[in-house]
Amino acid sequence: MSVVPGDIDTGQGPPMTVPLRHFVVAVGFLVGATALAAADAARTLPGLAGLAHVHLLLAGWVCITIMGAMTQFVPVWSGVALHSRRLASAQLWLVATGLLGMAGCFLLAALPWVHVFGTLALAGFWTFAYNIGRTLARVDGLDVTEAHFAFALACFLAVTTLGFLLALSYATPVFAALPVARTGAVSAHATLAVFGAILTTVFGALYQLATMFTQTELHGVDHHLRRVESYGYPAGVLALATGRLVGSAPLARVGGALVCLAVAGFSVLLARRLIETRVDRTPMLSRYAVVAVAMAGWSLLSAPAWLTDPLALAHRFGGPDTVHLLALGVVGFVVLGTLYHIVPFIVWVHRYSDLLGFEDVPMIDDLYTDRLAAVDFGLFSAGTAGLVAADLLALPAVAVPLSGALVAAGTVVFAVNLLSVLRNHSPRTLGGVLFGRASGEEDAGADDGAREERPA
Repeated sequence: MSVVPGDIDTGQGPPMTVPLRHFVVAVGFLVGATALAAADAARTLPGLAGLAHVHLLLAGWVCITIMGAMTQFVPVWSGVALHSRRLASAQLWLVATGLLGMAGCFLLAALPWVHVFGTLALAGFWTFAYNIGRTLARVDGLDVTEAHFAFALACFLAVTTLGFLLALSYATPVFAALPVARTGAVSAHATLAVFGAILTTVFGALYQLATMFTQTELHGVDHHLRRVESYGYPAGVLALATGRLVGSAPLARVGGALVCLAVAGFSVLLARRLIETRVDRTPMLSRYAVVAVAMAGWSLLSAPAWLTDPLALAHRFGGPDTVHLLALGVVGFVVLGTLYHIVPFIVWVHRYSDLLGFEDVPMIDDLYTDRLAAVDFGLFSAGTAGLVAADLLALPAVAVPLSGALVAAGTVVFAVNLLSVLRNHSPRTLGGVLFGRASGEEDAGADDGAREERPA
């Protein structure tokens, strides 16, 4: 059974091309990051290939996906008009150009130029934060999803500010005049990026998506877990980031404990939604099941490390051997699963929703190929499991490149499957999605008139 939400107003969202453009560009960053990692594993690349890969993967694939998703669904969920469609289009190209330039500088060791492209990325992320922030400002009383998104936007501002200072430090000793060390700024930057901007958005979105697409409601212990996460997680992120910035191990230790506790609690909440689901298994829910397990495993493995030494470089993303579990098992599967619904949903609404009752139309889950979805799930799962096992166990050296190849293959199959939705069902061609102007896209939401009423 395919779930088609009937209680949200899609008319509040931007033109179809705006979010789809973000998702297509984000998938391009995913493929590029995967190819770069594979090339670096096969033959060590010059420059700072690791930094280039991290920025293409997290800032490019994940954050651009977040930008597109918030731009589409904040107006829809909250029942208010997007502040500005023009800014929503501009933010993408500023961020994409800036990130590509930064990655090129890292690879070519042209470090004094990083801040030049970093300025473009900063402008793009701040434009996004301003646009969604102004949209949320029209809402009377933030619900749990909107509150998470508001905190994530604040983290986007903080992390990009620190990122710009770090980029500028390649050209001038900017931290010599600041009361914090560069190493502390790097750790705080990474903390706010992964646990602030990204995971906070993940939690906020899953409160909506995990209930909507399992057709379940929070009940019993779920409400207690939600309160622990809603208050403890933001406080933990701020304490962990601040402790790392100023070099305070006790403050970072408290923050790390709160983050681990909140993530563990949310993994239980998500698992309960999946166990109680009233719908058939979909690519989205299959991937969310992996996320629930990965969250639980990450929190258990990370808590001892952060309680012992939260300032250690090896513990920046949790336990010393949990980076793939977090990046792929949690973040990767959330984004892959969510895109398996968001992209077909947007295309379906614009192509088929008006035809309901007049002719036979496909359901949302009919727009992509089930067989390819199963293949990319198997490849990505096997590759992720291999990389996590290689982190935790003494596996043969061949395990890492082999597992990386499986992840890369799964990524390509995923990209082909989603892009085929646009090719076969979208009223616009792929080129039209990327570079065409949608009807009404030139209008600024700030001039759209009075705020719309929120749905009950």
